[in-house]
Amino acid sequence: MAFQLPTWMALGPTLVLGLTALLLLVFDSIEPDTTNRGLLAGTAALGSLAAVGLSAWYLVAGTGEEPISLYQNTVVVDTMTLFFGLVFASVTALVVVASYDYMRDHSYQAEYYALVMLAATGMTLMAAANSLAVVFVSLELSSLPSFALVAILKKNRGSVEAGLKYFLIGALSSAIFVYGVSLVYGVTGSLLLPEVASGVADTNLTGVLGIGVMMILGGFAYKTASVPFHFWAPEAYEGAPAPVAAFLSSASKAAGFAVAFRVLTVAFPVEELVTGAAGSVDWVLAAQILAVVTMTLGNFAAATQDEVKRMLAYSSIGHAGYVLIALASLSGGSDQFVLAGGMAHLLVYGFMNTGAFLFIALAEYWSVGRTFEDYNGLATKAPFASVAMTVFLFSLAGLPPFGGFMSKYFLFAGAVRAGFWWLAAIGAINSALSLYYYSRVVKAIWIEDPSGDFDIESKPVGLYTAIVAAAVVTVLLLPGFGSVWQFATDAAAALVA
Repeated sequence: MAFQLPTWMALGPTLVLGLTALLLLVFDSIEPDTTNRGLLAGTAALGSLAAVGLSAWYLVAGTGEEPISLYQNTVVVDTMTLFFGLVFASVTALVVVASYDYMRDHSYQAEYYALVMLAATGMTLMAAANSLAVVFVSLELSSLPSFALVAILKKNRGSVEAGLKYFLIGALSSAIFVYGVSLVYGVTGSLLLPEVASGVADTNLTGVLGIGVMMILGGFAYKTASVPFHFWAPEAYEGAPAPVAAFLSSASKAAGFAVAFRVLTVAFPVEELVTGAAGSVDWVLAAQILAVVTMTLGNFAAATQDEVKRMLAYSSIGHAGYVLIALASLSGGSDQFVLAGGMAHLLVYGFMNTGAFLFIALAEYWSVGRTFEDYNGLATKAPFASVAMTVFLFSLAGLPPFGGFMSKYFLFAGAVRAGFWWLAAIGAINSALSLYYYSRVVKAIWIEDPSGDFDIESKPVGLYTAIVAAAVVTVLLLPGFGSVWQFATDAAAALVA
């Protein structure tokens, strides 16, 4: 008889990340002023890699093929939960390894790694949430540590200011979200997503329900840095330590989309809202508007920036617009295909965007500067890292032979297949525009003559390891995209089968 793991172990990745955070807090309580970077970063890295291993093992073993409901159906573990758990844990591992060098001279190192692990714990729980109450709690578990991470450089005015702005906008969006939840609960009488769907089908209070759904959508727009809740992203990413910016722009964004996919497709199914009693509630139309405005504003703003880090911040807003196409195309009859496209793009984006921000961290480690001109000729001193940055940028632009090409192709193809060819066309135009500002960085690194001498005395092992790992995965995701697509399709089927 084969050994069976207990049912609660389906939440293994979440539990591992949470226990790692608690272990780091124990280390800090025993020796509050510890400077043992190896112990702290090593513990966080082992915990995140263990979560990666568990997520991958469960996916390959088919654990999520039959959804596992826990805690009176408030939490569900299916293929989508495990798919996004793999994304969150992978990004966390890259960020933790890179932080070994980046945070070498900063205080509060134990707290820093504990906050990263706590935020990752909240993200994995967001993907598993099957109740609006759990959605809110996990959203706060992810957001509150993120506020502190942005402001972790307490002697840096930019970091503290960015953290304060992030917190204020986050508090406002949380209030909007939870008020929307209260309206939906008042109409449907339940917080469990499947029961909310049943209540939506029977209600005649379409006005109240519509306001509630739009407020919930607004909360998701904040988490994913979508217009008009995007203002915090450039400020937070610019002021935060670069590894934190990588973490927020990749893992946090994916978490926002993971919970949005589940809540909007399960609790507010398109067929009920379009043809049922609540026919006046059309969140798909709102998603279409958000997608167009977000990708267009993000890309045009990125094209006007003079600083590389701020350019990547606006670029991440543009990518949020691309993924919104997956939600904006859900009423076209090919829901599973386009939803899988959005999920696959988030996985690929997690590696290529994290790698790009970690290259910024490497430049900050060397005190290179922030502007495009400061990067002139950097390849003469750091050719290997510059090759990796070129891979990340061209993959973000959607050029072959990198993973970003395939994920964008399937996402746009899904929109066309669903009948929303105009969304795919706008996405393709914006993607072509992005090649302009990504190429500016590549041109500065490889073609322009250095504007000064680079003071590069060391090759930080942690940063290089994380950058190389992200670059290798970004390249391998093109030939290995078949497996990614299969898991993404299974994850989408768990929601819209």
